Amino acid sequence: MCHAIQIQGLNKSFKAHQALNDVDLCISEGEMVALIGASGSGKSTLLRHVAGFLPGDSGKVSVFGRQVQAGGRLAGDVRSIRAGIGFVFQQFNLVGRLSVMTNVLIGRLHHMSLWRGLLMRFSRTDRRKALEALRAVGIAEKAWERADMLSGGQQQRAAIARCLVQGANVILSDEPIASLDPEASRNVMELLANCNTERGCTVVVSLHQVDFALRYCPRTVALNHGRVVYDGPSAALTPQMLSELYGSDVEDLFGGVQAGPPEPRRMFPSLAAVDF
Repeated sequence: MCHAIQIQGLNKSFKAHQALNDVDLCISEGEMVALIGASGSGKSTLLRHVAGFLPGDSGKVSVFGRQVQAGGRLAGDVRSIRAGIGFVFQQFNLVGRLSVMTNVLIGRLHHMSLWRGLLMRFSRTDRRKALEALRAVGIAEKAWERADMLSGGQQQRAAIARCLVQGANVILSDEPIASLDPEASRNVMELLANCNTERGCTVVVSLHQVDFALRYCPRTVALNHGRVVYDGPSAALTPQMLSELYGSDVEDLFGGVQAGPPEPRRMFPSLAAVDF
């Protein structure tokens, strides 16, 4: 199985703070991986380096064999690489005054000429794909509402629909449920899991609470002070192990849902039917 994401010796400092410390990590195509750690452990920084938003101080990052960065420099074609990487932000990263439909269509900009993108001249096919994606995440009826009129959970669904329209084969999700209530959190995690199982997307999701990692992600990578301190089956994580890794910070990692097998999937329309 090929490596969807390969990270070698990645380091990043912000002045005196070592955010990433010699990180080595390989994630195979089709995996769903949780990235856990206490606040300040380096989760968000790592995801931003994989997406090519930030250059590291040293080390290499590749996505599906294409070099995102090396030796502290982003690749010259990093924008084209980003076309295959969907990014779901904690604060949704939607333009509130624009319609939900337009926010989802923004995922098509990578596939459009510069002038069409600047003028927001989306084709009928693009609009059909956006509506199909909104239907797949369960909010098609919100397509023409302003994005800032949606609830937090609905906005996060729109952000996932944007990744579907983009045609991303890697989805990086940075604390997507941190500001959501438990029900909305489960819905968002189920949608990400469906992107993985039905569409074959490689999904890496950073989580502040480990309960959701245990429930939804077969593999967990744990960071502590910028270092990978655990990489293995989520089922092998125990409160005792986490306490050894995180000490007094371990309480911050639990909350939201109890560990155990996933609940039955909600009846969202099949993501596999959205053909991009």
